[in-house]
Amino acid sequence: MEANRTNTVEEEANCSIPKGGPIYISNLISPLTSVPEFQNSVLRQLQELEAELDSPQLAESEDICVDDLKILKEEELVEMALKEAFKEDEHVENASEGLENGSNSGYHTRSRKEHAVENASTSIEPSNGCPSTDLDGAATDRKNGSKKQKRRRMNDRHLEDAYIKKVDELAKIKQKQDEDKATAKLHALNAISKISEGSIPSSDKIERMKSLRFTSSSGKAKSADVKEHIPVLYPETILCVEVYHNIRKWSKVQEFLVLGRQTLTEIKDKICCLTDQVMQKAGRYDPSGYFLIEDIFFNDLRDPCAVDYSEPIFDWLRNSPDDAMKKWESIITGELQQKQRSVLGSVTPSRLPHFKAADMHKTRFCDFRFQLGARYLYCHQGDCKHTIVIRDMRSIHPDDVQNRAAYPIMIFQLKPRVQKCSVCKITRASKVTLDDKWARENPCYFCDYCYSLLHSKDESPLYGEFSVFDYLHE
Repeated sequence: MEANRTNTVEEEANCSIPKGGPIYISNLISPLTSVPEFQNSVLRQLQELEAELDSPQLAESEDICVDDLKILKEEELVEMALKEAFKEDEHVENASEGLENGSNSGYHTRSRKEHAVENASTSIEPSNGCPSTDLDGAATDRKNGSKKQKRRRMNDRHLEDAYIKKVDELAKIKQKQDEDKATAKLHALNAISKISEGSIPSSDKIERMKSLRFTSSSGKAKSADVKEHIPVLYPETILCVEVYHNIRKWSKVQEFLVLGRQTLTEIKDKICCLTDQVMQKAGRYDPSGYFLIEDIFFNDLRDPCAVDYSEPIFDWLRNSPDDAMKKWESIITGELQQKQRSVLGSVTPSRLPHFKAADMHKTRFCDFRFQLGARYLYCHQGDCKHTIVIRDMRSIHPDDVQNRAAYPIMIFQLKPRVQKCSVCKITRASKVTLDDKWARENPCYFCDYCYSLLHSKDESPLYGEFSVFDYLHE
C-alpha cells in the first residue's frame, strides 16, 4: 500500500485551479446548510442581479467608465499630477516663446525703419543737435527687459494657480476613494453578518480576515494522472475539506477539493495516515471507519470484514443515558461552565441529539447538512481520530478541472518529518529500538545496514534485551 501511495504521488501532475475566493474568518462557523441550499441561493442571487440590471432605473443612469472604478495609489496620483504640471509648463513656455519671438521680430522691424529714417535725416541735416542713436537703443532695451520680467511673473503666477488647482482636484479624488473604501468595507461586513445570521465577529477577528487559500503560491494543484475522462455535470459545487493530525490536533495534514456529488468513501480513500501504514505492515489492517457529521454516523461497510464502529456507541447511549448526557454537556459547555453550574446551580438543560447511522458509500456530500468551519470527526483503525473541517463551498469555475474522475484533488499535504540513522547519519532510518544497551540514544534510529552490523552476526541476534520496531516517518 505504501508503494502504491508513493507511485500515485510520483504520477501526480500539476493542474491549474482558480485563485481567490470569498473572505474566510478563522473560528467562524456558518449556520446549518447544504449543497442544494447553496445552489438555490446562488441561483436566486443571479436572478436578482439580472432583474436589477434590466431595471429601467439602471438603464436611465449614466454610464460608468472602468477607469472611474479604479482605485489609485498615492504614488500614482503624484505621478499623474507631475505629468499634468509638466504639460502645463511646456504649454506656457511655448506660448511665452511665441510672444517673445513676435515682439522681437516687431522690434527688429521697427529698428530697421528707424535706422532708415535716421540715415535719411542725417543726409539732409548733417549738423543736428539731437541725441545719438546709442542712447535710443539702450532705452528700448530697458523697456523690452521690463516687459519680459512682467511676462515671467505672470507665467509664474499662472503655473502656481495651475498647481494649486491640480492639487485640489487630486485631493478630491483621494477623498472620494476613501469614502468608496469605507462603503465597500461596510457592505462586506453586512454581507458577513447576513451569512452568519447575527453572528458578527469582533473587531480583532475582522482584522485577521484573510483570503481563502485555495491554491499554493504557484496556483497549481496536484491531480492524479487519470486516463479516463468523466465530464462534470452542471450545476456542480466544489467543497474544500481539511484533515488534521490525529495527535497534533492543531496541525493540518491534508486539504482536498471535492465535488458535491461525490461520496464520502471517495475522500476517505484519499486520506493518508501513518496508522494505516503501520497496521498494514503489522498485518492488522482494518478497513472500517466512520465520519461523524452533525448527528449522523457514516460507516464504511464496503468490505465484508468491516465492523460497524457506531454500534457500541448506540448501545452505550441506550444503556447509560445519564452518563451520555453528562458526557454531551461536557463536550458542548466545557469544564469551566460545568464547575460554574455546580456552584451556581443548574440552568436550562441541553438535549442529547438523536443520533443516526448511514452507509458511507451510499452518501454524497449533497445528501446531508453541515456547518462551514465546524469540526467533525473521522475515526479509523479502531481509535485513530482526526478532525475534519468543511472549510468552504463554491460553484465550479471554468478554470477548475472539468474531469470528475480527477476529484478529490489534493491541494495541500504536510511534508512528513523523517529521522536519519543515528549511526551513519546519512541513510534514512528504517528501524527504531527501545532500551537498547549498546545504543547511544533511547529511542535510537537505525538503517537496515547499521542495524544488522550492531545487532546480528550470521543472521542470528547478538542479544535480545531490547525492543525493535519498523520506522516509517513521524
